[in-house]
Amino acid sequence: MTVSVVLYTADLRLRDHPPLHAALRSSDEVVPLFVRDPGIHAAGFDAPNRRAFLADCLHDLDASLRHRGGRLVIRSGPVVREVCAVAAACGAAEVHMAAGVTAYAHRREERLREELGAVGVGLRVHEAVITALAPGAVTPSGSDHYGVFTPYLRRWSRETLRGPLAAPRAVRVPDGVGGEPPPGRADVSGTSPGLPPGGETAGRDRLARWSRSGGMAAYEDRHDDLAGDATSRLSPYLHFGTLSATEAVHRARKQGGPGAEAFVRQLCWRDFHHQVLAARPEASWRDYRTRDDRWRGEEEAAEDIAAWRDGRTGYPIVDAAMRQLRHEGWMHNRARLLTASFLTKTLYVDWRIGARHFLDLLVDGDVVNNQLNWQWAAGTGTDTRPHRVLNPTVQAKRFDPDGAYVRRWVPELADVEAGRIHEPWRLPEDRRDALGYPDPVVDLAEGLARFRRARGRD
Repeated sequence: MTVSVVLYTADLRLRDHPPLHAALRSSDEVVPLFVRDPGIHAAGFDAPNRRAFLADCLHDLDASLRHRGGRLVIRSGPVVREVCAVAAACGAAEVHMAAGVTAYAHRREERLREELGAVGVGLRVHEAVITALAPGAVTPSGSDHYGVFTPYLRRWSRETLRGPLAAPRAVRVPDGVGGEPPPGRADVSGTSPGLPPGGETAGRDRLARWSRSGGMAAYEDRHDDLAGDATSRLSPYLHFGTLSATEAVHRARKQGGPGAEAFVRQLCWRDFHHQVLAARPEASWRDYRTRDDRWRGEEEAAEDIAAWRDGRTGYPIVDAAMRQLRHEGWMHNRARLLTASFLTKTLYVDWRIGARHFLDLLVDGDVVNNQLNWQWAAGTGTDTRPHRVLNPTVQAKRFDPDGAYVRRWVPELADVEAGRIHEPWRLPEDRRDALGYPDPVVDLAEGLARFRRARGRD
């Protein structure tokens, strides 16, 4: 009997899973393995919302494997130690896993290759499992990655993606490999009340329902509609890999139309960020393109940061978005951009402070997309217009013209008419006082002037 181990990381699914497919093709028995690595917790990435969502994902994956005669082996401990122990226990000849792009993923792969190789076990790392196109698969002349999105999109769009793989009909797991039961969502405290269910089943159902209901067809026209809530909300499932980015691209292209094309562009953005971080892993904490900013930090801007985190800035669209984040563990993409721009460019606060807060709450929070989106908003990333400032009032009137999004999340303003809801400071003083809503933490013109001075553009 030949045996292989499949190490699951951010690819918690059965369908379109190249490592599992390769292991089943080359071995008689396979050990599907997930390691709860304390290193993730020590680094501060083990946030309650993602931990609860992960519990759902592991339960769902285990149930799907048991339906096919297998099971998910879950271990806790340093990932290299646990993988080596499982490989030794089952006599595995190979370990299969998906390629990652973060500095942590690179170190994990290097150590696994070294430790497994020392005992004669091969490590096979599979590309294009977490992304639709592997990082580094396309590069511009004279560079190891694309630093601007549009040229990458053009090149990416010309590439032929591999075809999606079907879920296996059977998975034989050898006896005698011990593990622990999947963790339960109920065991996790401090989660957002509106957190969605996790798992491959939930992700595929979400994609199917959104497509059937016309969400994909209308995506081009409605994806920035804050109140309409017309986006796919698939980001948590893509983050945990319960939904394949490759399969999502194929399904969208099969449907066709402007909406599907716009959705595919968003999936391309995800691949774009992965190839940036694969080439520049330090961009998760260091400016990708420095502007020599002297950002305000936690001490100097303590009151402004607290108001931003709590959704009490006095700018309704910003406060609505921040309250949605706390309640759902998720935020609309347009809202992410404008809240990030507000913190970094209007309040002139270090982007890393905002990125950390998002990672503390976002169920889809990952180092790749979260950090690089924050850098884009701060003007230190890949934006070709690094000094642009998203005016929250202008953004609100454009993307929430009737104020429905604000009313949903800022109940203090529920009775304010559409013409005033985004500028409550213009209300008569007695009415404004009765609302119990805070005054703006900063005058927009003053914030802009401070930012322009800091960037040497006054």
